[in-house]
Amino acid sequence: MSVTAVTHINLRGEARAALAFYQAVFDGALTQVTYAQMGQVAHPADAERIIWGQVVAANGFRIMACDVASATPWSAGENAYYVSLRGDHVDEIAALWRKLSEGGTALQALAPAPWTPLYGMLKDRFGVVWVVDVAVA
Repeated sequence: MSVTAVTHINLRGEARAALAFYQAVFDGALTQVTYAQMGQVAHPADAERIIWGQVVAANGFRIMACDVASATPWSAGENAYYVSLRGDHVDEIAALWRKLSEGGTALQALAPAPWTPLYGMLKDRFGVVWVVDVAVA
């Protein structure tokens, strides 16, 4: 079993540029998915924005980023990051979710999503927002 925690930064309309910058700095592989590609466009301004992206470098550096949806309150420095927790197995992730959520609040219930067998978001009792999912190839 394998579990990783990765910093996931939240931006508004700048995720594409930020990911390109980190790719150039760390010489990593870049992946970007838009709201339109995921079929989750609630506001026209979001269509070509990044719903999920990452840079993974050979030296071990990894960062994830997204453009916060237009309907979600956001300003620089507030709601600026998540901790992304990914694992290989549904049972392992579900168990970690239960432990992290003790005394916290589920922001999106742990459930299947179009891109993964299990995804959820919670704010733990310390105010840290965790994005939890099962990694798929």
